[in-house]
Amino acid sequence: MRLNQLDLNLFKVFEAIYQERNLTRAAQILSLSQPAVSNALSRLRKSFNDPLFVRTPQGMVPTPVAQNIALKSQQALQLLNSCVQEGNIFDPAQAKKEFCFSMNDTFEALLLPPLLVHMQAHAPGISVDCFAQPRSDVSKSLASGELDFVVDVPVLNDPNLCHQHLSSEKYVCAVREGHPAITQGLNLQQYLALDHIHVSSRRKGVGHVDRALNVLGVKRNIQLRLQHSLAAPRLIRSTDLCCSMPAVLAKTYGLVCLELPFEVAQIDWHLYWHKSSDEDQGNAWVRQALFDLVGKI
Repeated sequence: MRLNQLDLNLFKVFEAIYQERNLTRAAQILSLSQPAVSNALSRLRKSFNDPLFVRTPQGMVPTPVAQNIALKSQQALQLLNSCVQEGNIFDPAQAKKEFCFSMNDTFEALLLPPLLVHMQAHAPGISVDCFAQPRSDVSKSLASGELDFVVDVPVLNDPNLCHQHLSSEKYVCAVREGHPAITQGLNLQQYLALDHIHVSSRRKGVGHVDRALNVLGVKRNIQLRLQHSLAAPRLIRSTDLCCSMPAVLAKTYGLVCLELPFEVAQIDWHLYWHKSSDEDQGNAWVRQALFDLVGKI
C-alpha cells in the first residue's frame, strides 16, 4: 500500500473510533452518519489487511495493529493541523468565531464578565459557549474540538493536553457583616461552633477543608450542602451561616473575610487546551487575554 492510494481523511475516522471505542459516538464527533463511518472503517480494514477494531461488550477494542498505528497517526494529524494553523492570520477585530469553555460556576462569575468586556472592545465577532463537561470526557472533547479550553485543578494528565497555571485561590471563612458569633478574628473553637455551607459538585464526600480538619481530629457542622457556589453569598448575607470559600469570591460579593484558624492548601487553577490548537493564533489570542485578565480580578 502506498500513501497516494489512501484517503487521508480515513485517519480522522480511525482517530475518532480509537478515542471513542464506539461507531455512533465517532460519527457524532465527525458530523457523519454511522453508515459513513462504518464504510470508512471497512476501507481502513482493507487497506491495512487487519480488523483494526473488534466489537466487544466493552466497545470497539483496537487490535495490536491499530495500537501501533494510533500514536503515529495522532502525531501526524496534529502536525498537519499545526501546519494549517500556522498559515492562518487571526485578526481579532474581524474574526467571526465561537470558543467553547468548560469551567465551574465560580470561574464563570469571576472570569467571564471581564473576558466578555475585553472581547466586545477588541474582538466583537467572537462569541463564547460555556458549559460544564465531566472531567472524564474533557480530553476527548478537547481533541475533537467540542471544547477549546478547560479551567480545572491540575489533575488532567493527558500528554496531548497543554496547560498553564492560571491562578491560585486562598480560602477564607466568609460571614455576613455583623455576625453575632464573630467579634474579632476567628479561632478554631469558634469556627467549629458555626453552622457551615459546603459547596461541592458531588452529592457526597468531603472537601479539602474537611480533610484539613480531619488531620486535626475535628469535624465541622455542615448545615447546608450546595452544588453551586454562587448561591452561597446570598444565603450568607441573610443568615448566620458561614462558608469556607475562595477569598476573591467572598470579596466580590461584599462578605466579611476571616482567616481560617488552621492550615488549608490553596487551590491552584490551570487553563487546559489541546496540543493541536497550541499554534492556532485565535486560540493563543484568547489564552493571552485570559492570563492578562485573571491577574486583574
